[in-house]
Amino acid sequence: MASLVAYDDSDSDAEPEPLEGLSAAGQVKDACGAVTEGTPEPIKHRLGAPGSLWEGVATHRLPLLPLGRSDQRACPSQRLQWPRKEPAVTCPPREPPCPALWTSHTPTGHVPLAAACFKEPKRSWEACYRPEPAFCTQGKSEVTERNGSSSLKRRQDCVIPYTPKRLRVSAAKGTDTGAGSGVEPQDPSLGCALGPAQSRLAPRVSESIRPHLDSPYQETKVPRNVRFHLQGHGGPVNCVQWCPVLAHSHLLLSASMDKTLKVWDAVDLGRCLRTYTLHTEAVRAARWSPCGQRILSGGFDFTLHLTDLETGTPVFRGQSDFRITTLKFHPKDHNLCVCGGFSSEIKAWDFRIGKVVRGYKAAVQQTLDILFLQEGSEFLSSTDASSRDSADRTIIAWDFRTSAKISNQIFHERYTCPSLTLHPREPVFLAQTNGNYLALFSAVWPYRMCRRRRYEGHKVEGYSVGCECSPDGDLLMTGSADGRILLYGFRTASWARTLQGHTQACVGVTFHPVLPSVLASCSWDGDVKVWH
Repeated sequence: MASLVAYDDSDSDAEPEPLEGLSAAGQVKDACGAVTEGTPEPIKHRLGAPGSLWEGVATHRLPLLPLGRSDQRACPSQRLQWPRKEPAVTCPPREPPCPALWTSHTPTGHVPLAAACFKEPKRSWEACYRPEPAFCTQGKSEVTERNGSSSLKRRQDCVIPYTPKRLRVSAAKGTDTGAGSGVEPQDPSLGCALGPAQSRLAPRVSESIRPHLDSPYQETKVPRNVRFHLQGHGGPVNCVQWCPVLAHSHLLLSASMDKTLKVWDAVDLGRCLRTYTLHTEAVRAARWSPCGQRILSGGFDFTLHLTDLETGTPVFRGQSDFRITTLKFHPKDHNLCVCGGFSSEIKAWDFRIGKVVRGYKAAVQQTLDILFLQEGSEFLSSTDASSRDSADRTIIAWDFRTSAKISNQIFHERYTCPSLTLHPREPVFLAQTNGNYLALFSAVWPYRMCRRRRYEGHKVEGYSVGCECSPDGDLLMTGSADGRILLYGFRTASWARTLQGHTQACVGVTFHPVLPSVLASCSWDGDVKVWH
């Protein structure tokens, strides 16, 4: 029975002629005519070989037709349609001669001839990927290797999209919680509340401060008038501090019992620039970092926060076992801080490891204030011990490295000392007492008290009233429980001037570090005033 399928070679008994360059046994002839054994290489990989008729022809455009037994006798020119020979592309004179396409391991059909002569510039890894901050543990990228090549993966769930400033300003103006309602709009991308004008805290130099930066500090002058009356806190303000960086000392930090921290432009604008709401309870103490880029704060929520000034992001967060009422940076090692509060122990934290590295324990119930001496090798602590036998616990001198007590027989009167301050030029310090006077002590062992000089006239009455010396050391300033601000001559201990500033207790006062006639004060009524 005849087959119904007809093959192409069924009507031809003649043997097909091998193609040029191929032997009958499947051997390959090279350019010199030598015969090599092996399987024939596909035509598209041999058309551009050196010595062939189509050397240099771009083979990625070459169409190939299926070869059958019936058309093998036809002329190769009739079976293949060759494109025109393209002009040779020369490499730039500065570049080394480029290798031919057939010497590359990459198939020529994927690389144009002109592009093969030029090397693609190698991209810098840093330009394509910027590492996340160290405190953002959830946003770290992961690099995985697959088939010998590394690929970058990002977790999209923790990346906060950037909101343009124009949209943030328009959103702040359109919200109901504007300046009229007393609540400042929140910016979720920053984690803090911004002022109505969305002012940035980018480093700049105030025009009022610039003329005083290159000249030495002049004589401190007693201010007379209130230049700015800063309102915005919803509770008593516990402390105020100017930025320690002189070029940025137009910034004023305030901590309040309304659970917030605020940064003000208290020299040029007289308004709030940024509000930080990191604590869940009252903020009792806050300090600028010595570099002026971070804020350290502690409060009644048992937490210690180190916050980035510009972004409002918490760089460090420590959980304490007591309510924090006072804290200070170490004057030499800024990665260390000491904090105390409603506990018999003072703790030293290291931000690099996030742990307590030292403890200083005494038979007291509360630490009121801390003051570093001798460039950080020693520090003083004032406590609430006021009984008859409390002479060894009211003011204690500690060795910072060994946690040992250096002296505990410093203040022998039955008054507590809510605040301490160091003189900027002489080795002495002052202690605010609940006896309504300021006591003067030596800042070196054995820390003797000067009984012939005493600064009286103000009232404390159980408030944590602060005191401070002027940058030149000639004036001493203190608040008062009746709202007054009193200034004394340091050497004469005589009254210099009284400022009627607040309606309730004035608990914080500070001189400006650059401007000779500017000071700031805060009170229990929630107001901050800048005097000039």
